Amino acid sequence: MQTGHVTTPFGRRPATLALVKGQLAIAAPAPGTRVEKWKVFRDVCETRERFGLQDRALAVLDALLTFYPNPQLDAENGLVVFPSNAQLSVRAHGITESTLRRQLGALVDAGLIQRRDSPNGKRYAHRDRAGEIEHAYGFDLSPLLARATELALLAQDVAAERMRFRRAKEALTICRRDVRKLITAAIEEGAPGNWAHVETIYVGILGRHPRYPDRSQVEATFDEMELLRTEVLNLLEIQSETENMDGNASPDDRHIQNSNTESINELEPSYRKEQGESVPEKPQVKSVTIGGAKSKLEQIKAFPLGMVLRACPQIADYGPGGGIAHWRELMTAAVVVRSMLGVSPSAYEEACDAMGPENAAVAMACILERSNFINSAGGYLRDLTKRSEQGEFSLGPMLMSLLKANGETVRYAV
Repeated sequence: MQTGHVTTPFGRRPATLALVKGQLAIAAPAPGTRVEKWKVFRDVCETRERFGLQDRALAVLDALLTFYPNPQLDAENGLVVFPSNAQLSVRAHGITESTLRRQLGALVDAGLIQRRDSPNGKRYAHRDRAGEIEHAYGFDLSPLLARATELALLAQDVAAERMRFRRAKEALTICRRDVRKLITAAIEEGAPGNWAHVETIYVGILGRHPRYPDRSQVEATFDEMELLRTEVLNLLEIQSETENMDGNASPDDRHIQNSNTESINELEPSYRKEQGESVPEKPQVKSVTIGGAKSKLEQIKAFPLGMVLRACPQIADYGPGGGIAHWRELMTAAVVVRSMLGVSPSAYEEACDAMGPENAAVAMACILERSNFINSAGGYLRDLTKRSEQGEFSLGPMLMSLLKANGETVRYAV
């Protein structure tokens, strides 16, 4: 029965069955086998995590290889090196003796080197009259030669796994960016849909993602994010198809007037009528018949954001980071205020349907500003919603009143 070379350690170090099994498992290299020692070392560096080795263990292995005189590991020339701990410590960048012993033990446990202890535990070599080494006691590097092919294949597998991991993280980053920007664009441009719920799902997926994930966890998160991305695109595609149907409808089916001006007087005809000027009423919400069903087209961002914040400065305290820079942050703050003032989700959703999400957020900002004079914020919002659906309410006069109350000078276009 063919067996490997087995040796027991010197001194108090015990001989364990695992140690014997590891020595027997390493077959003797075939005669004439040679391998470049630094190539094997690079393979070990690549696979160190598979062996549970630390960086300092690699430094010790590097120091051991420097004591081997030839550039190639060759069994015919002997594979035992016998430096002292002091010499090893110097070549291993000055690590302490206790650390040196611990890392040498780790290399032995990993099956990368073997001990060849002398009777007294010292490291030395017997030489013949010609000065050639006949027998040496120290650390045997033959496992590196015997496992060179295994280490090379393992290094390739580690490199491939690292590439797969990097590709998975790249795919997740791109998908996460797409979902984030699509949700933001949908909210800022007033696309119909429950985008707050979609964003909650998005935040939940990221919340379940570990801080230091492995590849399987990254791929699992990517699968969830890719599914959410598909759902978001489906929602936007449905909206696009609906808009195309609206654009191709017969003039006999509907008549819609669009205005992109920011003039307050043009956007708020109800206010100009209060000034005594005759202006045709333009309700903010219009109904369009498409195949027998009705869909609502909301007027988006009817007022400059800066004017809204001057009229309702308190809403800024509830924005992300204590401020509001764009419409999405105003709508986020409005949801917080809605909950704080006790307005039910259904009441706020009805307001969004009737006024549009931006105008509903403006209405909540106005209610917050006048909360000291309103007994029931939910009932007040429902009343505004009902009047808005009937074309009897516009936010302009309310904003103008709040601007005057805050000392703003209001100028009207003539």
